[in-house]
Amino acid sequence: MAGGQERILRRRIKSVQATRKITKAMELIAASQIARAQARIAANRPYRDGMARVIYEAAKSDPRAAAKLLGTPDRVQNAVVLSIVGDRGLSGAYNSSVLRATERLVAQLKSDGTSVQLITVGKKALAYFRFRGLDVQQSFQGFSDRPTFSDAREVARVTAAPFVNGEAEQVIIVYNRFLSAASQQVESRQILPIIVHEEAAVDTKKDLEGYTEFEPEVEQLLGELGPKAIESEIFTALLEGAASFHTSQQRAMAAATDNADELGRSLTRIMNRARQDAITTEIMEIVSGAEALRERK
Repeated sequence: MAGGQERILRRRIKSVQATRKITKAMELIAASQIARAQARIAANRPYRDGMARVIYEAAKSDPRAAAKLLGTPDRVQNAVVLSIVGDRGLSGAYNSSVLRATERLVAQLKSDGTSVQLITVGKKALAYFRFRGLDVQQSFQGFSDRPTFSDAREVARVTAAPFVNGEAEQVIIVYNRFLSAASQQVESRQILPIIVHEEAAVDTKKDLEGYTEFEPEVEQLLGELGPKAIESEIFTALLEGAASFHTSQQRAMAAATDNADELGRSLTRIMNRARQDAITTEIMEIVSGAEALRERK
């Protein structure tokens, strides 16, 4: 009985050790990807900030022309919601937090009488919303952990099309914003009509002084820059989502590795105790047999 228990415990310890090797390898891979993802975010920031400064200056020059592309709509009858998550799991609450936030946003919009078109990035989003009974207009998969600008351009084309065609008054993006390696948060914000960030406005006031003349006209210029600005915003969200995914996965795999270590130590103690019990039982049987032989003689 004791020997059978020891064999079972040995198999469990080997299984835990094999699992630990996998989680440790995934932890190291995710950690190596974090620095690369942060570098891509930093490299993209000047382009995004420069685009925001140009749009702010153009809007200040001709507010009437900019009113079509910038601002917040008074009434929203149709909206587009873009939800960005990962293609893979094993990343803690990274996927679930964004998906729950998206679900709450869609429910809130519908309660306000707004019709919602849902677009997703990431395999996990499609499966989640299908299970919840929500219609997904279009889903993009296969690039959430290492997105390229061409991926962002394709997502932007599909996402912005209802707004450009007059079928929607608002486009909202839900993603995991990367603040630092220790801090990420779910963010829901409007990307169409474009809202110029306050920090971009401040930088523009410092960098651009006096009168600015635009060629071509502001309305045509905004029509050209608008789609590029949306591509930049979505690319930024994809990059920050990828960095958040790798960070969450690194933390989750580190915790899984620690748990495997603790479980292995616990199982080893139990196995040693079972082995000691088996040895003690065998010694008692030998002593009892010897005593019986002595009494018989």
